[in-house]
Amino acid sequence: MHGTELVVCEVKARANNAFGFAAEAVTPAKQLKVRRATFDFVEHLRVNDAALHARIRSTRFDVATMTGVQLEVLLNAF
Repeated sequence: MHGTELVVCEVKARANNAFGFAAEAVTPAKQLKVRRATFDFVEHLRVNDAALHARIRSTRFDVATMTGVQLEVLLNAF
C-alpha cells in the first residue's frame, strides 16, 4: 500500500539483454494474469480483512526489472 493505493509490482530479471529487455517479458497476457490475481486478492481482502479492503481507493501496477546489477522501476507500467 502507498497511502490508499494498492501497489502491485511484477518483477523480472535478466543476466543481460541478449534475449531482450526484461520489461518486454511483461506481455499483455502476463498483464491480464496479474490483473486477475490482483482482483482475486482484493476480493479475498473484502471477505477476510474489511478494514484493509476499505482503505484501497485505487490500484497501480508497476514493473521492476533487474539486468545484471541494474535495477529499474517502471511506475504505473500498465
